[in-house]
Amino acid sequence: MESILMIPIPADPGPFPLDPAAVALVVIDMQRDFIEPGGFGASLGNDVTRLGAIVPAVAELIGLFRAKGWPVIHTRESHLPDLSDCPPAKRLRGKPAARIGDPGPMGRILVRGEPGNAIIDACAPIAGEAVIDKPGKGAFYKTNLEALLAQNGIRQLVFAGVTTEVCVQTSMREANDRGYDCLLVEEATESYFAEFKTATLAMIRAQGGIVGWTCTLPALETAVTP
Repeated sequence: MESILMIPIPADPGPFPLDPAAVALVVIDMQRDFIEPGGFGASLGNDVTRLGAIVPAVAELIGLFRAKGWPVIHTRESHLPDLSDCPPAKRLRGKPAARIGDPGPMGRILVRGEPGNAIIDACAPIAGEAVIDKPGKGAFYKTNLEALLAQNGIRQLVFAGVTTEVCVQTSMREANDRGYDCLLVEEATESYFAEFKTATLAMIRAQGGIVGWTCTLPALETAVTP
């Protein structure tokens, strides 16, 4: 039975029934190396200004959840310094001179504790917010995220972060397979490639929301603000 406190959020493919008692925000990989000029993403030839443009929206969404007292969870794609959690099949892809663990513009690439692996200041976690270090694209693979959600009675996940078609979509699909209702905020996610974001949003909400829902940030803000 749905809670009488359910808040209908205008979304695609239909209203998302947000439960304030069971929702959390998951902010995927808002890390310096992916977003800032001079980082790993830029060194690969990507246009990081596309990702940088969503920072205000992500920060606003985080602020909304904090104001409501709803949980905020952050993720970082990262590996142990000895790379023991990074299989060769992952490390050996990409440019030979810019692979995981190699020296990059902001320290060793995707290694925990390095400057480039940090979450950008505008979206940085505050005391009490969980930070999940994930060795894969998805937020559930070899992490304690599922246990954390269960401990806090979370059944719904609102997603933001980068990149839309890789770590965000992978995490949403993992969550969907585990029975979570998932909502992606369109202005709070981005790809280096515009067409990839467009295609991913369409895939998520296709066939009646086969993976989840998508909504705009203003629609969410208006719906949850008395």
